[in-house]
Amino acid sequence: MSDPFFHPPSGSELPRFAGVPTFMRLPHVPPEHARFGEVQIGLIGVPWDSGTTNRPGARHGPRQIRDASTMIRAQHGASGMRPFEARACADLGDVGPNPADIHDSMDRITAFYKTVTAAGIVPLTAGGDHLSSLPILRAVAADGPVGMVHFDSHTDLNDSYFGGTKYTHGTPFRRAVEEGLLDSKRIVQIGIRGTTYGDEDIDFAAAQGIRLIHIEEFHARGVDDVMAEAREIVGQQATYVSYDIDFVDPTFAPGTGTPEVGGPNSFQALEVVRGLAGLHIVGADLVEVAPPFDAGGGTAFLGASIMFELLCVMAAAQ
Repeated sequence: MSDPFFHPPSGSELPRFAGVPTFMRLPHVPPEHARFGEVQIGLIGVPWDSGTTNRPGARHGPRQIRDASTMIRAQHGASGMRPFEARACADLGDVGPNPADIHDSMDRITAFYKTVTAAGIVPLTAGGDHLSSLPILRAVAADGPVGMVHFDSHTDLNDSYFGGTKYTHGTPFRRAVEEGLLDSKRIVQIGIRGTTYGDEDIDFAAAQGIRLIHIEEFHARGVDDVMAEAREIVGQQATYVSYDIDFVDPTFAPGTGTPEVGGPNSFQALEVVRGLAGLHIVGADLVEVAPPFDAGGGTAFLGASIMFELLCVMAAAQ
């Protein structure tokens, strides 16, 4: 019987700095590959940042995260979890966006993810800016609204930008609620902070029953208590996880377009993902890594490490 799993090459057979970079050195299995239908968790790049309103660069995130992820080994250091032996995991490649057309790009992303979900594959994404989450949710939540655990310094619940633009990286979850992709009573947003233009997004959250956990509350209560509440809010129903790297303090993750001081450290960034254990995760993303602001590559490596944490949680729960 053939091996049902996809294995990265051993670091003693092929050095980590050698070979074509893929997510965590997994085999590249695009939709046309003969074994595509065997994949259970698919790692996908969305190299697109047309929703960015200030400092661009997240379109280069997937490529740098792939390169940084060659440092990821097969076993989780704390739990002993070996996700590549628990589930069939593979790098499904990138969605090819249209850098000149936001709506065409979103259509392309949704079409790609519909192919993924139709094959029964759970997607784990590296963005891209946070608008990428909206077209992904259009595929993942095609059969009904899902809950969401959202790590971010911003709510991304704004209505519009600059005179009426409805599709930016500050609006994806407002649109997702309006489109019936997210169950607002099963959304928790963790780490919210920073200066604002006003209370429009906060008021929308209150009206919709969305739970906001601001950074002051996060630090006062601690990771374990906050994540226990998050698990209670989303319950055991289908849940999406969206992780903006600017959730993390810019001391640890400077390579992002909209940094906000006062956030969690890099260990807390991993701890919150471990707190997702046991949830029914139907998809997850790690977004807003912007290599132009990541001179030493540390943000990309943190992003790759967070993706590995997500992968371990997803593989254990499948």
